[in-house]
Amino acid sequence: MTEFRDAVRAAEAAMREVFEPTPLTRNMHLSERFGAEIWLKREDLSPVRSYKLRGAFNAMRKRLAQGRRFACASAGNHAQGVAYMCRHFGAEGVIFMPVTTPQQKIQKTRMFGGEAVEVRLVGDYVDDTLRAAEAHCRETGAQFLSPFDDPDVIEGQATVSAEIEAQLGGAPDRLVMAVGGGGLSSGARGWFGPEQAMTLVEPQGARSLYAALAAGEPVRLEAVDTFVDGAAVAMVGAHPFARLSGEDPASVLGAPEDRVCATILEMLNVEGMVLEPAGALSVDVLPDIAEAIRGKCVVCVTSGGNFDFERLPEVKERAQRYAGVKKYFILRMPQRPGALRDFLNFLGPDDDIARFEYLKKSARNFGSVLIGIETTDPANFARLFARLEAAGMAYQDITDDEILAQFLI
Repeated sequence: MTEFRDAVRAAEAAMREVFEPTPLTRNMHLSERFGAEIWLKREDLSPVRSYKLRGAFNAMRKRLAQGRRFACASAGNHAQGVAYMCRHFGAEGVIFMPVTTPQQKIQKTRMFGGEAVEVRLVGDYVDDTLRAAEAHCRETGAQFLSPFDDPDVIEGQATVSAEIEAQLGGAPDRLVMAVGGGGLSSGARGWFGPEQAMTLVEPQGARSLYAALAAGEPVRLEAVDTFVDGAAVAMVGAHPFARLSGEDPASVLGAPEDRVCATILEMLNVEGMVLEPAGALSVDVLPDIAEAIRGKCVVCVTSGGNFDFERLPEVKERAQRYAGVKKYFILRMPQRPGALRDFLNFLGPDDDIARFEYLKKSARNFGSVLIGIETTDPANFARLFARLEAAGMAYQDITDDEILAQFLI
């Protein structure tokens, strides 16, 4: 542990030539809500709006003597961190990104890297992109920079923890942070040691660390929900798992993606903070550990703020569905004059139609209608459905039916 801490201190000292420590701020809103001292480590305020440039900096600075050509595969924050550091060190970087990467992320990567980097769009998925990057390194001798599965990257990410300890004047009672590939969390465990209470948060649809702890080794998930793209990793890294293998599975929690959306909107509307889905995970999980943290000093790492505002309508939609104030259902409506008016009369004063679309006529006298309703109180739906049932109108709630929702909503 002493050797690791010394290496992290050296990385942090060198890092100061690039950027200052990110702020550690007490959040009054969350502190009052949970009856605790809640501090936010604002990695969303780094030069690239995430902690990823720390690992990229440390790995690159330690390998410049071996060559000045680097490559990575990433759809987001790691790409931007590598690009930023290539420009800083005057190195040559080739950034492989999936063809499906949003233009906002591609443009920011190019902006941070300038003439020092080339962005290549390859494949539909990160796995395809990774194979292309590795092939490039074999052919050209460029050095591959992993986003998390690399001891030098882990040392760099551990500087987050070193800064927290210095800014707080000691270790917090509990540290809360997101887990994707495990670089940030394994760095924190290496810095603070086994006695530090930590809550690690994964997206509910990508619990690779939890699966690894259950299996005793990293395992690849068969399916991954990529909504929380900054932490949706199919398999935790081998190097991070070596430090995280002793974690209590009960301290590795899953955050439902729709609830994360509600947290993003809360932090935006209440605090004016722009957090990406992965950056909101540490705050999102606080209700799940409310009793354990009451009266304690808690640090939540807001790990990233690279949020594409074109996603805001989807985030709002998912947050409403999580809160139970928006539902979609298929209604079997009679094909007769006045049927639509009858349905409208069933709506309450706070019920609004957000979607109305005839799907098809299922019989000569009936048709199937896709309806989306927004309301102010989840209890309003119980009253609406009771009126429909009393009138003999058949309906099917498809709000939580992933397959139907995917095709119809």
